[in-house]
Amino acid sequence: MGPPPAPHPSGPGPAPSAPAPLLVACALGIEQLALRAAARATGRGGGPAGPVTVLRTGMGAAAARRSVARALGAGPLTDAAVLATGFCAGLAPGMNPGDLVVAEETHDPEGGVRCTATGPLVKELTRALPGRTVHTGILTGTDHVVRGAERRALRAGGAVAADMESAATLLTAVRAGTRPVAAVRVVVDAPEYELVRIGTFKGGMTAFHVLCRVLPAFFAWHRSLPSPRR
Repeated sequence: MGPPPAPHPSGPGPAPSAPAPLLVACALGIEQLALRAAARATGRGGGPAGPVTVLRTGMGAAAARRSVARALGAGPLTDAAVLATGFCAGLAPGMNPGDLVVAEETHDPEGGVRCTATGPLVKELTRALPGRTVHTGILTGTDHVVRGAERRALRAGGAVAADMESAATLLTAVRAGTRPVAAVRVVVDAPEYELVRIGTFKGGMTAFHVLCRVLPAFFAWHRSLPSPRR
């Protein structure tokens, strides 16, 4: 009796690794509302590279740390790529409400995180929102709204924008395991458009409408990432 026949070349091979999911973290209800509007506009409950979860963390670094650690601690999001988003304060002169900020690094008093694949993310945001200015650089974490001299001091220290949760979100994410991380923020106020000034409402609405359009770029960035090793 001869040896068993070799498997047919068209037969099933090893199953490909399932793509890691994407966790998109924001702090405020208005930010979550914008992202849900974006999800409805795309007609997707998930991204092209895997399922997407939008997590509202609550305001501030401590809330972000708790929420993200809980989300990544067990279950389907254990290996998730993490992208922090929402509104921010622009620090550089000439920035306008509705401008986008892609972090190359996030910093706060707890530490710093280098972001993943910022070039492709900038490219996809430029494609999704033609005509919108996209800034890159350091996104710094603060525990309050910054104005005036403090804004200038943060800029002098090398930061391009500030918010309260991105640095804490990404630091918590990388401490929970090796994963891609990124932060994209929409400028809601800037040196010439501080929140206390007349016109803030218009600037806020501009930023909201921009945030309603970012998810396709996030999906494309997620799709471009290499499959995680299991």
